[in-house]
Amino acid sequence: MTDAERAEARAAGADGSVVASSDRAGAAGVGSAGRGAGGAGSAGQGGVGSLEASSRTSGVRWEPTVVLDRTSSQPLHAQISAPIKRAILEGHLLPGTRIENEVSMSRRLNVSRPTTRQALQTLVDAGFLLRRRGVGTVVAPQPKRQLMRLPSLHEEIKATGHASTTEILNYNHRRATDAIAEQLGTPIDTPVVELERLRKRDGVPVAILYNWLPAKITPPREKLEDHGLYELLREAGVEPTSTTQSVGAERPDRREAKLLAISLRDPVLTIDRTAFDPSGHIIEWGFHIYRADLYRYESTVFAQA
Repeated sequence: MTDAERAEARAAGADGSVVASSDRAGAAGVGSAGRGAGGAGSAGQGGVGSLEASSRTSGVRWEPTVVLDRTSSQPLHAQISAPIKRAILEGHLLPGTRIENEVSMSRRLNVSRPTTRQALQTLVDAGFLLRRRGVGTVVAPQPKRQLMRLPSLHEEIKATGHASTTEILNYNHRRATDAIAEQLGTPIDTPVVELERLRKRDGVPVAILYNWLPAKITPPREKLEDHGLYELLREAGVEPTSTTQSVGAERPDRREAKLLAISLRDPVLTIDRTAFDPSGHIIEWGFHIYRADLYRYESTVFAQA
């Protein structure tokens, strides 16, 4: 999430309008998303990529069959990386399978070398590919994946025996901007809903939750007051099964500090997250701000072979 995109989210008032924040000087405008991994995660979006995994051996370079839509708002590098990621997730490409190099791919697809380099690098950064000296780019060993339910913060709070309440600060129907469209893997101007919620534990503010979802799958406002977002998505037949996310630490602006009942000097934990369904389609994009004294983030890291 770029500073400009974050400023757009944070500057959205309770009435859904976007205003320039005096605490985020120079960040009122919104540019195209700079987070390459977000675009790369949009596997299978809009039918822009197809593939034939004809080679599953490490001795032959696998060439992704990609159909590029040069009129789409989705970047070309994301259209290239999407079918590769999908083939790995679906088990069509085994660990060690050699991937076509960026020079050959750029010539074959008639795109620039930086475009194919970015497509492969986003998958390397996400742990799907490895670069090996003398060998090239290969499919990385993948940890065993179990189909599991991703809990929402609402569910996490309830599971620990505390009361979870939600205040809806913003429920705004809008058209996807360039930045939002790229993060969701949808065309520009697609109907989306922008959510802003204040989550409380036993009446104490814990987090400010910004989320963007396609309007067609967004739960009604009144249900979000009493239920978690993922809980409602599952009830509607939309199953979040994986996420890509980045974690950071920042200082809150004045509005955030007031909502979270903290001082401007207190740090906050931020999580920029994209959620996917079992097919790799993007369900939602979120940016969450947590009180550092009330929330702890834990993760398990697998060593690469």
